Amino acid sequence: MTIQTIATTPFAGQRPGTSGLRKKVTEFRQAGYLENFVEAIFLTLGDCSGQTLVLGGDGRFFNRAAIQTILRMAAAHKVGKVLVGRGGILSTPAVSCVIRKHGAHGGIVLSASHNPGGPDGDFGIKYNIANGGPAPEKITEAIHAHTTTLAEYHISDAGPVDLDQLGTVQIEGMQVEVIDPVADYAEMMGRLFDFDAIRALFARGFTMRFDGMSAVSGPYAKAIIEGMLGAPAGTVINFEPLEDFGGHHPDPNPVNAAELVALMNGPDAPEFGAASDGDADRNMIVGRNLAVSPSDSLAIIAANATLAPGYRAGLKGIARSMPTSQAADRVAASLGISCFETPTGWKYFGNLLDAGLATLCGEESYGTGSDHIREKDGLWAVLFWLNLVAATGKSVNQLVHEHWARFGRNYYSRHDYEAVDSDAADQMMQALRGKLEGLAGQAMENFRVRQADDFVYTDPVDGSVATRQGIRIIMTDGSRIVLRLSGTGTEGATVRLYLERYEADPARLDMDTQEALAPLIAIAEQVSGLKQRTGRQEPSVVT
Repeated sequence: MTIQTIATTPFAGQRPGTSGLRKKVTEFRQAGYLENFVEAIFLTLGDCSGQTLVLGGDGRFFNRAAIQTILRMAAAHKVGKVLVGRGGILSTPAVSCVIRKHGAHGGIVLSASHNPGGPDGDFGIKYNIANGGPAPEKITEAIHAHTTTLAEYHISDAGPVDLDQLGTVQIEGMQVEVIDPVADYAEMMGRLFDFDAIRALFARGFTMRFDGMSAVSGPYAKAIIEGMLGAPAGTVINFEPLEDFGGHHPDPNPVNAAELVALMNGPDAPEFGAASDGDADRNMIVGRNLAVSPSDSLAIIAANATLAPGYRAGLKGIARSMPTSQAADRVAASLGISCFETPTGWKYFGNLLDAGLATLCGEESYGTGSDHIREKDGLWAVLFWLNLVAATGKSVNQLVHEHWARFGRNYYSRHDYEAVDSDAADQMMQALRGKLEGLAGQAMENFRVRQADDFVYTDPVDGSVATRQGIRIIMTDGSRIVLRLSGTGTEGATVRLYLERYEADPARLDMDTQEALAPLIAIAEQVSGLKQRTGRQEPSVVT
């Protein structure tokens, strides 16, 4: 085996952020494209001699091929050891878990999250640091800078590693250990939750359906829910990760998990429904005829957290992304703890978690997690809900309605306009920024604007400032309209419109969500000209 130095052409790739580099598979398969980005990671890391890295992905198309390339490049950069999941599989939460448990220098995650897979689908790569979380901007910016200037990459000419066989092999002077992708994660879940109580719940005949969406959460859910917790065979469906996710769009929401929602709305519905996404960091909780909003899920977990063994000492604080509803704020106030409002992106939670300022975190895009790792964690949230049901003897629906009765209801919805022309989306946001100063004090529909701004976040730990994180129009009663552009897609721009209205009247807690939000939808269109500027009369997805 020898180390080769191969000339390459630098590229002005997508600037990596919290979601790393995401492009179509066809771009990643271009000669030198993946290698360029991986070389940039190693150049940013510097001397890797003797260091341990973690490597794995969600099993989508190109996952195995990319892993073989990365292993050979890691060997060329004198990495001491790489822990790689069997079959190339490691969920994003599991990567964070393994990095932290084994004291690794960091990890490389291969996933495009909830984006479609297959030969014509999407692929992604990102670097996680030693705390198990996504790399901060100083690292992602350095990686990006290297991709635009490097002229060569280094790679071993070693043959492929058998990814399906547990054990250790050598490439050059580097150890490659193929590990059970589920074991470390499952052991951690067993410490956080009352598995005895959940086992007893299933033993009493409790029924559940978990949809793995043919993505990477499947093996974890199968091993834990059916294996360790004793749920009947067939409780976990679509549990085998497929390179194209079986044609699923692995984004756990009522639109893309329509089969599960239909089951939960039908006459033979189980008592509990759940789903996770492509890389297992998102979740959806479903009761009978009730899909729980991610914002409510975070708030309900927070309000009942001490029922789970890992959280019996109580919460240090809660953190939520700015577009997430303010339901968790009300819980935090009742507990006498802080609720931090951050930009979208899990990296913003990392500082709060590391500093011991927060225990639970959540994003409106079906991502919830805690200080057990530094990523959001889909199966963790499902197990938390199972623990709540087992401890209280109450159904999902009871838990939700009792929470609303106590705290009031934050009616909430997200309208996504996908693959919008990027220039048109940028022009809309720029025009709206120009109107913000004049909106304060205006009366619209039955609301009056209290504040209109472009969200700025100052990190309470390191003092860093993030600007232009989403336009907020906040009403005097606390209702909100938020508009921001999402960076998770690979085609055009995704415009996200978030709508929130608080209702405390017990007689008005069971309204249709879109009906309750209709006046805010009208105001959003009035001030943004969203339909005219995007050319879209309806959102692509409503959740």
